[in-house]
Amino acid sequence: MSEELIPADELDEALKRCPEWEAEGNAITRTIEFEEYMEGIDFVNDIAEIIDDAQHIPEIDIRDCKVTLRLRTEDAGGVTDIDVELASRIDNVVD
Repeated sequence: MSEELIPADELDEALKRCPEWEAEGNAITRTIEFEEYMEGIDFVNDIAEIIDDAQHIPEIDIRDCKVTLRLRTEDAGGVTDIDVELASRIDNVVD
């Protein structure tokens, strides 16, 4: 996988692989809402191994029953194939 920045005009096409994610600034984000707080915590624990395997840590914001994930490749200064691939792997856990 490449750490080359996905050009803004190609990002929408790349996100077709993970349509629940949206471009936001120089990152991609997804918010998942759970019925109970602990379901969100369990979800974060479920994706922890995927994140660790990828060695690519998203920003994770947990508020009430919502978990927001934000992915970007720091070294590239934005979204790369690595981010889209990890988003897709996370979607497999959610959906």
